[in-house]
Amino acid sequence: MLKKLLLASAMTLAVTGAASACDFENTTTIKSLSAGFEAWKAVTTEMAKCGNFEAELDQEFRTKQPAAFAADPALYQIGGVANGTLVPLMNEGTVRPLDDLVEKYGQNLTPNQLIKVDGKIMAIAMMVNAQHLMYREDILTDLGIPVPKTYDEVLAAAAKIKEAGVVDYPIGGTFQTGWNLGEEFVNMYLGMGGTFFAEDNTPTIENAEGIASLEMLKKLTEYMDPEYLVSDSTYVQQQFQQGKIAMANLWASRAGAMDDPDESQVVGKVKMAGAPTANARAASTLWWDGMVIAKNITDEEAEAAFRVAMNGLTPEMVKANNDAAVWLVQGYEPGPLAQGVVQTAEAGALPYPASSQMGLMHTALGNGVADYLTGAKDAETTLKDIAGAYTTSAKEAGLIK
Repeated sequence: MLKKLLLASAMTLAVTGAASACDFENTTTIKSLSAGFEAWKAVTTEMAKCGNFEAELDQEFRTKQPAAFAADPALYQIGGVANGTLVPLMNEGTVRPLDDLVEKYGQNLTPNQLIKVDGKIMAIAMMVNAQHLMYREDILTDLGIPVPKTYDEVLAAAAKIKEAGVVDYPIGGTFQTGWNLGEEFVNMYLGMGGTFFAEDNTPTIENAEGIASLEMLKKLTEYMDPEYLVSDSTYVQQQFQQGKIAMANLWASRAGAMDDPDESQVVGKVKMAGAPTANARAASTLWWDGMVIAKNITDEEAEAAFRVAMNGLTPEMVKANNDAAVWLVQGYEPGPLAQGVVQTAEAGALPYPASSQMGLMHTALGNGVADYLTGAKDAETTLKDIAGAYTTSAKEAGLIK
């Protein structure tokens, strides 16, 4: 479903019938908590035009939202989420169904934007996202290197770039210990053809695919900044912008920043391609990003929050920020920056396998993979310990009997 959503959105032509920047004067205090990449900056800037609105843009939003939304009253009315970060909020019952608000104020939404769980609309998607290859076209051209399509080709290209000495580090990577590093393993492991769980929710990562994934991640780090364990999306984005790296598998939501003349030294030089494949498919996962409304607020606050949110998702906003994301909002015209997402989907990338058990596995991976990368443990021990940490958490959560 997510792949179809992605491809449909990327091929949508611009439509007419735009709404005004804000169609009402908001008199209710509304706050939002979301990630801080360019798309969210664009959307929340439009929301602010309604008045009485404050946006908190924080890359640690995923760790703050559960407690903030569980508070009564909730500390924020609007939350920025993705298919993975929606799960803990749903598990705790801290976001509200939106069917009545969509019927009343969602006339400009498309069916692809309505994220339904058990038949109820629980979130509004605004864009699709994936990690895919970004590369310095000028460097690859000068060195006669074809755009890598597999991770073996990425390593071969990195060796040539390192030998040429044209950048500080051939590769950048979102390998920060925690969620980012866990996501890197998820991408690679799915690309290798691995599966995470048996039917009884017990872990199935102690296998050849798991070992191969760890080994490939380790090989990539040999061409990165030695401080890769603190490298998140913003870190890699800035490495590109400052001309320090030549390649990275980075989120599509960061693509527009490469051509921002106010902060980038490589405008026009960074191009997009599909995520490199591992053994089975593109080593990436497909995501949507969007918004939810908190449950522990008044109905009046919820209505105001939804109206503010809708005024952030207009064709005018998209027209002014077309290349900030692969938008699902009406008016989007896909350009060169969207091609990496489309190619990644075409190469078989799977939707992120969001679930309660995957949330626990992702945490165990984020905490455990670094032991192999630093040489503290061998591959087999690393996978065994990660599986053990997941199993303990899953039993405590009642997911494994």
